Amino acid sequence: MLQFRFAAESDTGRFRENNEDAGFAGPYLLCVADGAGGAAAGEVASATTSYVVSARALAAPGHDPLRLLAAATGEAHDQLVRGVDADPRRLGMATTLTAVLTNGVQTALAHVGDSRAYLLRDGGFTQLSHDHTMVQAMVDAGRITPEEAAASPLRNVVLHAVDALSSPTPDLIWLDLRPGDRLLLCSDGLSDVVHEAALAMILTVPSLRLAATHLVQAALDAGSRDNVTVIVADVVDAPAIAGNGLVLGAALEPAHLVDPGAVRPLRSA
Repeated sequence: MLQFRFAAESDTGRFRENNEDAGFAGPYLLCVADGAGGAAAGEVASATTSYVVSARALAAPGHDPLRLLAAATGEAHDQLVRGVDADPRRLGMATTLTAVLTNGVQTALAHVGDSRAYLLRDGGFTQLSHDHTMVQAMVDAGRITPEEAAASPLRNVVLHAVDALSSPTPDLIWLDLRPGDRLLLCSDGLSDVVHEAALAMILTVPSLRLAATHLVQAALDAGSRDNVTVIVADVVDAPAIAGNGLVLGAALEPAHLVDPGAVRPLRSA
């Protein structure tokens, strides 16, 4: 059955005091959430969303991955609503979400915002997610070029996010993955400053751990002013194993979760 072998890192970076990125990497689920907004609440949004998605995935192995991701994204929104009700200073908190989930046979992607998922296959490098940003909408409409979008001061204006104001409408996509594929999930702390050609080259490093470390270092060396979160995962065909994994960034701190008892607790390796 399809599984992921993974390495992951989340770095606060050189210019931020706290890490608003969160994530989870396991043999069946990979997810990155990049929080923003509110009174020190970006980390609450990202950690809670990552927690809900990963806990639901761990609690329901073998389920339809597309339906599970859709339901978990909605539940994350509900948790953020509760978080704002409990502390109105959190109003405006929001997060991206990019998650890939497999039940061993089917694999799905859920995506909101501008964190990214990429696929390296047979030397080809493809972006699987589609940015929900103002500049990407302008590119899609033919108003600007991708090169102009990359240099635009509006490039970080996100049009869709998981927040407390409206129910999220994630892109929900079936993925045709196969053994030998390599995936990269990352926050924009990496993708905003490191060119795709460089990402693809670093991903060819055989060691998952070294690839993840080199990607984070490349972002820092390129002057990233944001948190940087990276998950590198190889797709393999292997017997079923326990679906535990690695908790990342802001999700490591229980105080960042709106309600740790709302869903099944995470099992972290």
